[in-house]
Amino acid sequence: WRAPRVVTMYRVLLLATLALGASASEAVRSTAFRRPARSVVSTIQASTVVTPLPASVKPGVVTGKALIDLLQHAKDNKYAIPAVNCVSSSSINACLEAAKKSKSPVMIQFSRGGGQFYAGKAADNTDDAASIAGCVAGALMVRETAKLYGVPVVLHTDHCMKSWLPWFDGLLDANEAYYKEKGVPLFSSHMLDLSEEPLDENIAICKKYLERMSKVDLLLEMELGVTGGEEDGVDNTDVDNSLLYTQPEEVWEVYKALSEVPDGMFTIAAAFGNVHGVYAPGNVKLTPEILHNSQKFIKEKLGTDNDKPVFFVFHGGSGSTRDEIRYAIEAGTIKMNIDTDTQWSYWDGLRSYEAEFRDYLQAQIGNPEGETKPNKKYYDPRMPMRRAEEFTAKRLSEAMDDLNSVNSVA
Repeated sequence: WRAPRVVTMYRVLLLATLALGASASEAVRSTAFRRPARSVVSTIQASTVVTPLPASVKPGVVTGKALIDLLQHAKDNKYAIPAVNCVSSSSINACLEAAKKSKSPVMIQFSRGGGQFYAGKAADNTDDAASIAGCVAGALMVRETAKLYGVPVVLHTDHCMKSWLPWFDGLLDANEAYYKEKGVPLFSSHMLDLSEEPLDENIAICKKYLERMSKVDLLLEMELGVTGGEEDGVDNTDVDNSLLYTQPEEVWEVYKALSEVPDGMFTIAAAFGNVHGVYAPGNVKLTPEILHNSQKFIKEKLGTDNDKPVFFVFHGGSGSTRDEIRYAIEAGTIKMNIDTDTQWSYWDGLRSYEAEFRDYLQAQIGNPEGETKPNKKYYDPRMPMRRAEEFTAKRLSEAMDDLNSVNSVA
């Protein structure tokens, strides 16, 4: 028996919309799109993590000193933590599942648009109310469930440009209220992306916000240079190519200014040719040597024995080979954003489920087993969403292997 065909993809798209939405960060690239390795060769050949996690780092959300200890552990042991944009409880669950299975830390982050989707597209978003509420709701969920997975989790928000500062302010208000009650911030960190502004203004605004954030143990991620491509309302597809490559002197200016903030914690997303999105081989030219050169330059300026004084962040991993990723990790990269590939893996899971059970998804009653057989257990939204979670957890585990973070939580 076969039911008359209907437009089943419409139903699957509805499920995808419920579970995904438009999120906002960037990706460890799919193997099929990776470019052949060039002259960049990493010395990281396999998992080299040998030291135990610091005593301060516990399962669940980490903040303050524990967060810095975790990032230092990543730097010392040459791995980076994957940061995944989430827009639903389902995508959060997939991240936590991958982290548990791979014994890896994970960063769960929300974008402004992702926060609005989490709150519901029908919610009033005047003055970013829904974007703020959605991010806060997602963070509260992670705080309740993360410790059940036995891994450290970093709670973060993604790109915030100058015109979006009211959203950022609302998030800081929520952190301060939570800190007053609990003694810790709600989130671990937040990102300011003022890379489109003049360098002096970028630094000044970041420093001002870091002074506020340091009072409640929040870490600031700032962007220096421009990550190309387009994501969640930020379109840099036509940006001047020179802006994709940061200079060591610029990194030093940021490091010097932000280091002046008492108890300030910060990371730097320095551009080295990074581009958001999916691109054919050969269209992206990464130069992670910029990160190595910046570390050397700042070490000399500080007169320190520390070879890697800066915590770097890797945005726009499009087109990156494993060697390029790991070469960036050797330069002190402790976080890499992932989005494009996990968006695809989620959809691919939905698509796989629909293809396998298509004949059971045409009507509420009636399938190949009989005209009166019910199909409820097949169209229960949990079924395709669970398949999507499994596909995403698998893809994220592959990314964790690329980032050398597998088994870093012992």
